[in-house]
Amino acid sequence: MTPTMYGIRNCDTVRKARAWLDDHGIAHGFHDYRRDGVDRTTLLRWVDELGWEALLNRAGTTFRRLPEAERAELDRERATALMLAHPSAIRRPVLDLGERRLVGFRPELYAHALAGPSRA
Repeated sequence: MTPTMYGIRNCDTVRKARAWLDDHGIAHGFHDYRRDGVDRTTLLRWVDELGWEALLNRAGTTFRRLPEAERAELDRERATALMLAHPSAIRRPVLDLGERRLVGFRPELYAHALAGPSRA
């Protein structure tokens, strides 16, 4: 399976991650969730696997600009609804490797996850 990167095209971290993949000759797809959104099924799968706390970018401008009422008392359902309504509030990038996902970009994690034929 070809990995798919989810993120926002003009995000600096996404650019670094995409450049790392390109520099290492790793073909990948790209899904801009600001432009194309994220469907509920995909987001729920991510939340089940990674937890909403790992996916919600509380430090980002999108989240910080939301009214306090939307940011308060978050739980799985409220956070998922918020990320569906505001995909820019999803931490990025999310790299879908098929069998698992990586959130954020750390070169050493990408190297380990994408190493060798079995992608350990």
